[in-house]
Amino acid sequence: MNKNPYDVLGVAKGASDDEIKKAYHKLVMKYHPDKNPGDKDAEEKFKEVNNAFDILKDPQKRAAYDRFGDAAFGAGNGASAGFGGGNPFGSGAFHFDMGGGAGMEDILREAMRGFGFGGFGGDDMGGRASRGAQRGRDLLDSVVIGLKDAYFGTTHTVSFSSNVECDKCHGFGTSDGKEAPVCPRCHGRGTVAGRQGFFAVEMPCPECNGLGHKIDKKCSKCDGSGTINKQRTLEVKIPAGIEDGARLRLAGQGEAGQNGAPAGDFYIDVHVRQDDTFERDGNDLIMRVNVPFTTLALGGDIDIKTIDGKDLSVAVPAGTQVDARLRVRGHGMPNPRRSGSFGDLYIEISMTVPTKLTDKQKKILSEFADTKPSKKGWF
Repeated sequence: MNKNPYDVLGVAKGASDDEIKKAYHKLVMKYHPDKNPGDKDAEEKFKEVNNAFDILKDPQKRAAYDRFGDAAFGAGNGASAGFGGGNPFGSGAFHFDMGGGAGMEDILREAMRGFGFGGFGGDDMGGRASRGAQRGRDLLDSVVIGLKDAYFGTTHTVSFSSNVECDKCHGFGTSDGKEAPVCPRCHGRGTVAGRQGFFAVEMPCPECNGLGHKIDKKCSKCDGSGTINKQRTLEVKIPAGIEDGARLRLAGQGEAGQNGAPAGDFYIDVHVRQDDTFERDGNDLIMRVNVPFTTLALGGDIDIKTIDGKDLSVAVPAGTQVDARLRVRGHGMPNPRRSGSFGDLYIEISMTVPTKLTDKQKKILSEFADTKPSKKGWF
């Protein structure tokens, strides 16, 4: 049974996109399989969270869900159904049905099917609901990387099993490995017209089972489906400068389509862990550094190490205040949209008050405190 996506993410029905994204990132980090190896409950929660986010982040899917509920995606179709069933990925990845890029017309058509009306016939919604062999399902994986991996770029390897094109019939499902002839009843559309009460409906062609092509002799290896299940390994290149929450697409790397139809795509959601030293702000980085009081008062240099491991000496002007920021140009994150361009590094000034002073140090500070300040004070 599908769960309410708002309840899964813990947000109100009127939540903003930012609130939904924030809730999603928090939960996906909590339940990610890499953090919960072997935990089936966490794995199911992880699927539910991704399913809910896929619905709510898409304005069309969200609007359809708000109006029709689970029926907006039909039985076994659309985003909600795409996450059901077993887990085909060994590393916690799972099937994800993007609906072949379905728009609102397709969503409403699936919603009507969910209410028992089958489909719309003719031009009721501005087009014909041609079926035929179905495009392969899209697949989704998720990975959590560190900020340094996001800086340099990295490679993520995922192993999983999915349907691939049958190598014996070349995906056509026929015994001779050639495309089957067009169905004489539906003329390749995959559907036939009918009526249900006042509604004109389209139903899968009974002659070819909705394929649009009639297979007389099936392939002995795939039994006419055109696909076989196979273990696969993909290496996904994660580009330098990638941002938290980014989604990468590998066109044509999803499941094989039915009887020669195009393959789906492979998606990977990238989540970037918080770093102990650097905070990210767009393409800029912020690091907080403790600086001695004397350096702040008199000026001097401090030594820092950048995210790519370089040692830098940074000048601190005399009179620098706590919480001030010093800018070091070009030592932030790579800009993923402009090759060779980098953000800046900001050093946020902090100061730790010493708790153990020698007698000499106490005397010097006491003498400093006794000196007469100007009318404006010391600072």
